[in-house]
Amino acid sequence: MSRRLASPLLLTLPSGLVYALVLLLPLIGVAVLSLQGFDFDKGILPRWNLANYADLATDSLFREVLERTFRLSLVTTAICLLIGVPEAWIVHRMAPRWRGLMLLVVVGPLLVSVVVRTFGWMVLLGTNGLVNDALVAIGIPGAPFRLMFTELAIVIGLVHVMVPLVVLSVWASLGRLDPALARAAESLGAGRLTTFRRVILPNIMPGVLGGALMVFCLSASAFATPAMLGGKRLRVVASMAYNEFLNTLNWPLGAAIAVLLLIAILLCTLLWTRLVERRALRRLGVGA
Repeated sequence: MSRRLASPLLLTLPSGLVYALVLLLPLIGVAVLSLQGFDFDKGILPRWNLANYADLATDSLFREVLERTFRLSLVTTAICLLIGVPEAWIVHRMAPRWRGLMLLVVVGPLLVSVVVRTFGWMVLLGTNGLVNDALVAIGIPGAPFRLMFTELAIVIGLVHVMVPLVVLSVWASLGRLDPALARAAESLGAGRLTTFRRVILPNIMPGVLGGALMVFCLSASAFATPAMLGGKRLRVVASMAYNEFLNTLNWPLGAAIAVLLLIAILLCTLLWTRLVERRALRRLGVGA
């Protein structure tokens, strides 16, 4: 092995070992556990087969929960993009003295515990919560509404914490944008909308797509927010795995659910990268 090739390998060896110990070994352990059996009287059985995966493949409840999980993730991602991209543009255009304060406000939800934040939404969205009280006060027909333990509540809770990821991702792309490009487009007669669509958007598209991917993956694997705002009736895959691990104590089945969720997220990430991101960047003239 040449010295030029050996040096980078030696430099990355410590981080590679840490990565393997912290991430890969637990994942391998979960995958191995998912291949074992379970009996309510004997516990985990030392057998090795795909029975857990076969049971999940024919389980209509699991298919329903999986569909709900990714539907909520897609809706959350779309709303976060609609809110986060304009918000990042506004923060970018602010004066420097206000920009830091606004960024602190934007990342505020990330600084609060997920449990505390979700309890706050439970108070707000309850039947006698502030939201319903406001709707009743302004005379909305049918108020108070049932907001808690609905898919709407889950989406609201997820959007609250995921929007900062889009804002920070897009804002980082805007920070690398040359201001002369927008001024040049305006000097050539382009309006603000045309300038944004033809000049700004292609340059910040990597940040937009990266933020969308982060929001989707984290929303699909979220546990606390869907469990607290959706209740036991509206389960997602993460809460279904939690139930198998800690309630029924069927660890092999819970491990199989976790592995399938990981595989589904990885497949969605691969499809997004190859089918959506590459085509979008190519159409906008960014990269090959």
